[in-house]
Amino acid sequence: MTSIAMWSGPRNLSTAMMYAFGNRDDCAVVDEPFYAHYLAETGLEHPMREDVLASQPQDAESVVQSLTQPKSQHFYQKHMCQHMLPSVPRDWMFGVQNVFLIRHPARVIASFGAKYEGFGLADIGFSQQLELYKMLRAAGQNPLVIDSADIRNNPAAMLRALCGKLDIAFDEAMLHWPKGGHASDGAWAPHWYNAVHDSTGFAGPEGPLPSLDSPQQNELLTSAMPIYEALSTCKLTA
Repeated sequence: MTSIAMWSGPRNLSTAMMYAFGNRDDCAVVDEPFYAHYLAETGLEHPMREDVLASQPQDAESVVQSLTQPKSQHFYQKHMCQHMLPSVPRDWMFGVQNVFLIRHPARVIASFGAKYEGFGLADIGFSQQLELYKMLRAAGQNPLVIDSADIRNNPAAMLRALCGKLDIAFDEAMLHWPKGGHASDGAWAPHWYNAVHDSTGFAGPEGPLPSLDSPQQNELLTSAMPIYEALSTCKLTA
């Protein structure tokens, strides 16, 4: 079994990537398995909080056990970096293929801000993403980095390159999926996944960067940009 852990923050094309792998006949997928643990530990009042808590194990050890059990020929795990609290074990990460999905922070901040108010850097995963990347590198791994903008610019070429690095065959089915969502969608999908539920494939190239509408959001951008730029130097190209 090939287990792929895809690490991103919110609004990073992460659900579309899960749908791409989920449309393969040989691949099982899981959607943000540590989310309930994260909410239970932090007490954050996220949209649909009670639904999330009721839908998943809140014990991190139980989640880890589920991630290390065979599911299919391939097992794609969609993870949010900010969910990896100190209470979450990390040794299991050394037994999977790790990929970091990045996106320009201006786009992340604008998109997340349209769905959730009053957030800070810790809520959008950039600092945790770099921390996890450095941890894996220090342990001798060579995790992959892929930019959502490059995927949207050329989905076929980037997914083919990603599959090549993961040593799995590229499947044309990854470029399209049925409209309306996936059976593995998390309980939070009604709040967050509207756009991708209306899609049947990757959207085209993005336009100009959005203008951020508050000093707080611009401060976040200033904090997140060096992290994005550092990870960008390692990103996969087609």
